[in-house]
Amino acid sequence: AKKVCNKAAGSALLRDEALVAEILEAVVSAVEVPVTLKIRTGWCADSNNGVRIARLAEAAGIQALAVHGRHRQQRYHGQAEYDTIAAIKQAVHIPVFANGDVDSPLKAAEVLDYTGADAVMIGRAAQGYPWVFREIDHYLRHGRYCPSPSLTERAEVLRSHLKTLHDFYGDYMGVRIARKHLGWYLAADDRFDADRQRELRAAFNALELADAQFAFIDDLFCPERSPGCVRAANGICAA
Repeated sequence: AKKVCNKAAGSALLRDEALVAEILEAVVSAVEVPVTLKIRTGWCADSNNGVRIARLAEAAGIQALAVHGRHRQQRYHGQAEYDTIAAIKQAVHIPVFANGDVDSPLKAAEVLDYTGADAVMIGRAAQGYPWVFREIDHYLRHGRYCPSPSLTERAEVLRSHLKTLHDFYGDYMGVRIARKHLGWYLAADDRFDADRQRELRAAFNALELADAQFAFIDDLFCPERSPGCVRAANGICAA
């Protein structure tokens, strides 16, 4: 994050390898649990020092390493590259997890094959679609796709997710934090085009109460909740 890097923390530390080693050694020495690390391939295209950082991490006692296939200045733009991850896997003996643009079962299989990594780490692909983990696991085990989640399952998971947000953050903040999550679920639902997503987000963002958000979810998934439903009174139902 920008506010982290501006304080010479996070991926900004990739510019100071000696300090990275010092911090990692201090953390590993201070705790009794295994310590893992996540890095990017480097600070910029001209400073792709991921392999050196990985070796420093292993020497410091890091037990597993996740590598995002972009340098810091890319942020989340452009395409992730996997050559550096493959080189890191060859350079160290600890488990290496490949990260970056892994958004489908097929992509996960391709990245694992290309990099030789021990596992993949999923990030943004899970926002609004937590079933991606199940689908990737099934594909890697059986070589075929598993069924997509039903509308009923989508509704149950989304309701559970919102309830957890409300319980953890309280009604006021929970309702507001839930808004961005609903947007991610809509973006992952191929029933809705971009215009419909905007309409639904606007309607959901106007809701101020937790109960109203749950009612919205019930209406959104009413085709399976209430067989034969054509459209809820508020116009939300996707049937």
